[in-house]
Amino acid sequence: MTDSVQIIASRLATGAVIPYLGPDMLSLCSNVKVPGTPLALAEAMTAKVSVPHKIRKRLTQAAQFIENFKHRKSVVHLMNEAFATATAPSAFHLALAASGAGLWVDTWYDDTFAAGLAQTPGSWVQVQGLSQSEHFGHWTGAYAADGTALIELPAQPGRLLYKPMGSHAPAGNYLVSDSDYVEVLTEIDIQTPIPAAVQAWRSGRHFLFLGCRFDDQLTRCFARQIMKRSSDQHWAVLPNEPTRMEARFLAEQNITRINLPLAQFADALTQAMQPALTELPVTVELVKF
Repeated sequence: MTDSVQIIASRLATGAVIPYLGPDMLSLCSNVKVPGTPLALAEAMTAKVSVPHKIRKRLTQAAQFIENFKHRKSVVHLMNEAFATATAPSAFHLALAASGAGLWVDTWYDDTFAAGLAQTPGSWVQVQGLSQSEHFGHWTGAYAADGTALIELPAQPGRLLYKPMGSHAPAGNYLVSDSDYVEVLTEIDIQTPIPAAVQAWRSGRHFLFLGCRFDDQLTRCFARQIMKRSSDQHWAVLPNEPTRMEARFLAEQNITRINLPLAQFADALTQAMQPALTELPVTVELVKF
């Protein structure tokens, strides 16, 4: 494990590693008041709108029911309410934001990592996936660090935060219902929904999966397509024993499993990154989890 941490830390410093963040990154934060799992989000939404019992715990189906029998605006309103409370970035969020990475992929709807980037020097741009039901013909929206909408993503955006499922801020863009994902999945094999800047940056680089599981087809599909044409060496912090399909996915994509709790790995990697971080005009305090 020590060797892997040192390799990842050194490659992060040079921009060769792309952190790929999942909802469990919130487990590293304090005083979290937003849903941290698809199940928790489904329960938060269905506590306010009645849906059939059999789909109450199924996020995409529950969101689709609300969209069909209420309105798309109801889905957006519920999502905005669920993620309205800001979560302070953890020390690990800040360390990743201050690293040499040029691209971060964040697959949950909270604003935590964007807040971490806002606390580090330098400009950055955020690009989010858009629902076709609200933005037909437009797959992504781009935003400056201050939340200002950009007409298009710059060809060379500098530091880039990619939120393929959308995000609470700045505009409440969400891919969450079945129809949202069907639209994207019909095109993702030919890469249409994935920004050209992301496709260019990932070439030859490694992915580091943090706070993610690959135990359903949707998460595997997005990860597979986002990391297409990257390098042949990646890592995933997965403390739980992989399911059969997860293990197959890891082997297929040449992803090395790091069998550590996320908090323990975060502590080790943050410590390994300290020499590089001390050269930057930002202080990231090492916190023992």
